[in-house]
Amino acid sequence: MFQSSFMFQACRINSLRIVPTLSAGLACLLVRVLRIEEKCQCVIQMGEENPSGAKARSGIAALAARQKSCPVTKLSKVFGGTHCLEACLSLLAVVLALAFALPASAQTLDSLPLVPEPEIWTASLFAQNAAPQLTLAQEQDGVGRKATDMSPEGHEPNDAPVVSMFAHSEDSLWWISGQANIILQGDLPFHSPYEGKNSFIGRGEYKTSLVGTLYTALRPNRSIRYATDFVFDLEAAEGRGLSEAFGLAGFTNLDVVRNPNLGKVPYPARYQIHQVFGFTNKTTSQEPGFFALAPSVPVRRVEFRIGKLTLPDFFDVNGPGSDSHLQFMNWTVDNNGAWDYAADTRGYTVGGMAEYDDRVWSIRYGIFAMPTVANGINLDWAFSRAHGQDGEFELRQGLVPKRLAPKRKGTQRILFYANNAHMGTYREAVEGFLNGSDTATYGVTVPTITLHEHFGALKYGMGYNTEQEMTENLRVFGRFGWNEGQHESFAYTEVDQTVLTGFDYTGTRWHRPVDKVGFAVVSNAIKADHQKYLELGGLGFLLGDGKLNYGRENIEESYYTCHAWRGMFYTLDVQHINDPGYNRDRGPVWVGSIRAHVDF
Repeated sequence: MFQSSFMFQACRINSLRIVPTLSAGLACLLVRVLRIEEKCQCVIQMGEENPSGAKARSGIAALAARQKSCPVTKLSKVFGGTHCLEACLSLLAVVLALAFALPASAQTLDSLPLVPEPEIWTASLFAQNAAPQLTLAQEQDGVGRKATDMSPEGHEPNDAPVVSMFAHSEDSLWWISGQANIILQGDLPFHSPYEGKNSFIGRGEYKTSLVGTLYTALRPNRSIRYATDFVFDLEAAEGRGLSEAFGLAGFTNLDVVRNPNLGKVPYPARYQIHQVFGFTNKTTSQEPGFFALAPSVPVRRVEFRIGKLTLPDFFDVNGPGSDSHLQFMNWTVDNNGAWDYAADTRGYTVGGMAEYDDRVWSIRYGIFAMPTVANGINLDWAFSRAHGQDGEFELRQGLVPKRLAPKRKGTQRILFYANNAHMGTYREAVEGFLNGSDTATYGVTVPTITLHEHFGALKYGMGYNTEQEMTENLRVFGRFGWNEGQHESFAYTEVDQTVLTGFDYTGTRWHRPVDKVGFAVVSNAIKADHQKYLELGGLGFLLGDGKLNYGRENIEESYYTCHAWRGMFYTLDVQHINDPGYNRDRGPVWVGSIRAHVDF
């Protein structure tokens, strides 16, 4: 009996080692195959447009030979197909099945005994083994940083599953970590009687995106009351979004760079100086990370940050609905779509912010550089004429009163913003086109908002954000956003009003304490002047079907994230979009996604 038990434990250990190896290898192989497939499609399309071209024929032959020699092509016959992509997806399904088959107790090697020993079961031993165990869940720490939910005492339980490839010290003076996020998305063909320059393409397609980040931070001293951090992150992004990220206000992949012409060369994503000034010696614990290395901070304090950053790291943070690497993928689910926050094409800006934190509330304010043009990569360094101001009040008290649910945490946030930039107004663009002045002067045939831009133009708005624990495993969340809608959408996306609700649920009940399932519904809208502009054929930096039969853009998204091993996660995601780009004449659209994520 002991021999068979030992062999069973050995098989479990081997399976734990095989699954991550297969997963990592398959992720690399999938990206390589997809690149070959895209090149084949491009060359074949060139051959169809010019069948007599010798270059096209030779290109097709060369790529066909390369695809035929691909090892996945040979493996595809095992799954009854001849397509490399089908074989990769089949192999991925097998690996996911292996990951799901592993019981929760086998998620870490340390929890497996090397040699089984006989046990004498007594009543006390049975009661000890039947006691519930503490589990890990994602939650906000209430100071603008995503943290890991701990036990009720605020300390991580010893048996918590490992969620990164390498362990990180909790009291180190330096930090090095990284992540890689690969998303394969595809949409089915949908009803599309017409398309414009910025339409979401109706024929159906698939695209991949890859984002990799190296996080580093340095803490020059161990002071808690006056802590200092130097932050530097390096990032690289490649791949493209469906329809080149055009045609949807709530686009389906937050990792996609909105300018596909930007290169693949790594770039500095963040560089910051972070300074804490404590007002008391009483401290509270926090999860050390690349934003702040100190394991604890003063209960009452002021924090300053200056440098390059992205605003969603600190504003409008929401535990169940902010992380595109492990949670939802849609732009208007992970962020407030009506919040046109200061950022370049990649989502980063330069500026400074201050934050005051107390026991149950916080307030933060910052001023940041705006892009020179809508969705531009270059920032306007003249803060006197162009800047974005953002302020937020956070109350760490949910919608459910403490007296009714004392153990259930919740948070509410109110956001305000005001942007000054070289922006135009939709009404001026529409009137200039309808009275013929723009056509006579510039020869345009549709309303053109860039002809009516003014320095110092003001766009403002507000947002509300809430999250609430309902049970040990269930969290609900919601957002509301509004902006004045007269000035052009400039930095994030084309939304003037948004309403969002959703939930996530931890897989503790099926013995997968790090797995999560989530569902969200978001409804986006634009104001009348914006509608008229698109109806007459005007183009925004994201939208433009050539005409418009207006309707709210309603989106549902659901996902399941599977924790395979240590810092390796897989996600299946489905999104359904009604009236894409606010156009009732087109859609609905179904988008499916497979995501592989690794935390180092």
